[in-house]
Amino acid sequence: MRQFRISRAAAAFALLFNVLALATLAPGSSARAQGFQTIAPTAILIDAESEAVLFEKNADEPVAPASMAKTMTVEVLFNEIKNGRISMDTEFTISENAWRKGGAGSGGSAMFAKVNSSVRVEDLLRGIIVQSGNDAAIAVAEGIAGTEDNFARMMNERAKQIGMTNSTFRNATGYGHPEQKVTVRDLAKLALHIIETYPDLYKIFGEREFTWNKIRQQNRNPLLTMEIGADGLKTGNIDESGYGLIGSAVQNGQRLIVVVNGLKTAKDRANESRKLLEWGFRAFESRQLFSEGQVIGEVQVFGGDRRSLPLVAKKPVRVLVNRGESERVSARIVYTGPLKAPVKKGAEVAKLRVDRGDMQALEMPLYANEDVQVGTLSQRALDGLLEMSTGWVRNAFSSLVDRL
Repeated sequence: MRQFRISRAAAAFALLFNVLALATLAPGSSARAQGFQTIAPTAILIDAESEAVLFEKNADEPVAPASMAKTMTVEVLFNEIKNGRISMDTEFTISENAWRKGGAGSGGSAMFAKVNSSVRVEDLLRGIIVQSGNDAAIAVAEGIAGTEDNFARMMNERAKQIGMTNSTFRNATGYGHPEQKVTVRDLAKLALHIIETYPDLYKIFGEREFTWNKIRQQNRNPLLTMEIGADGLKTGNIDESGYGLIGSAVQNGQRLIVVVNGLKTAKDRANESRKLLEWGFRAFESRQLFSEGQVIGEVQVFGGDRRSLPLVAKKPVRVLVNRGESERVSARIVYTGPLKAPVKKGAEVAKLRVDRGDMQALEMPLYANEDVQVGTLSQRALDGLLEMSTGWVRNAFSSLVDRL
């Protein structure tokens, strides 16, 4: 990977402008809590609009998701509905397997659907989201993919497409499995994806109760009753995971997403989630670094009719900083190099990573702002010589900087 550090002045704080070429990308240091402490073993708080990370603690540690895995089950179903393969009126059968493994007699959360009954997808969705029904989740998995194992493969494929690079699913319910692990960072990505991709269907996450088979159940998300603007998403708890929650709330037009896991009690889960959200709304303000379409920086291109390529983002680049304070914010462009011609305008070729202090606050894709055609034979030969000679210089300079 190549990195180029970039920066610019922005409002009341400065970005140091250093252009630094690195031959390899070293793993980022663990982000430290800034201005907030939580008893949650793993946690993350992000701003939905900018995708800026406001707080993180062990956010990339693999953990058991418990029923938070059902959020991925719901995403697969939402995707099937969006693409017209399933409708809200489609009916799935509650098989004996779904009834025995996830129904009333299983000891876990259930929709209490009757064995061999046919249930509309719209009702199964509420059975999963509101009631956390394992029977409903298994019925959806079997209805879409034939078996829960096949459905888990679909879950993993969708997770990759969403960008959940450190999560693996093995079932639709969240039941304990030694290979079923997620990270709270990935769960936050999943929540943001669902909110942005399925705004109408997402509203189900905010429903406070659902009655099925004459059994009325309350939504298990404690944030929904706290009058803090919460409208989703999902709780989870098994012995391997402790108490966890994916939550989202909106105040004054700003949406925050919180994920916690590993807490000892349901009360701790509710309190820590609420405190993180309230702190995030209170403690930060948005600062714009780059406007939409503004050239953020350039990367080198080899073998092309030009040696540098300007990069832009598809939306304004904003980062949240501590309210009323000046903070040092640094940014860098990261890409896999050398970038070889041809490159088409609009192609995603790099990422912008923004650090606030010692915490990675934001990562977003960058796109080529111009076409680069394949260069002449002499241009390509000269680029090859330059790479051979200057590559050694970059390696040496990178090592020196890493030690400073």
